[in-house]
Amino acid sequence: MFRSSILLLCLLAACGPVAQPESNRTVAAYEVPLPTAEDKKRFLGLLAEVGQGEGFHVDAASQSELEATSEVSPITFNATVWRGEDEEVMASAMDFQDRIGRVWISFPIGENPVRSNRFRNALVPKIKDGWPTTASLPIMPTGAIPLTEDLVRTPSGYQVKTSAASKYQQTRP
Repeated sequence: MFRSSILLLCLLAACGPVAQPESNRTVAAYEVPLPTAEDKKRFLGLLAEVGQGEGFHVDAASQSELEATSEVSPITFNATVWRGEDEEVMASAMDFQDRIGRVWISFPIGENPVRSNRFRNALVPKIKDGWPTTASLPIMPTGAIPLTEDLVRTPSGYQVKTSAASKYQQTRP
């Protein structure tokens, strides 16, 4: 047991941050209010419908998978729109312990930005039509979305709180 612990510790020490490909950088994100099971079902259907129109597919966590994950950290929705056989993420949507029922959907720039943009431009207006209180989320220069606790809702979407702004002023490498 002790040997295994030392080996695990050595492996973890060797792990460091790995640069992500530019295609993974988030360029747009929204918070969609999905408080009910029916809302989540309709949203998942919309992701599938628009995704299929572009030749994509959706993988979504089952209720039992969500329940198992919630034993560690509460979650009620987790879905990803994929291009090909899980070759490229086109959109990722999930809620989390500090925003249950408020699903954040994010869009990466993608391997082919024109294709990614076309998909996002087809999906976002339909989301806003179905859930009019959908709000945009700020994207930092690094492509990160700020923590929930560092955001404030405004009429035009979320913004970083003034008191937290210094945390997010990093420029991209």
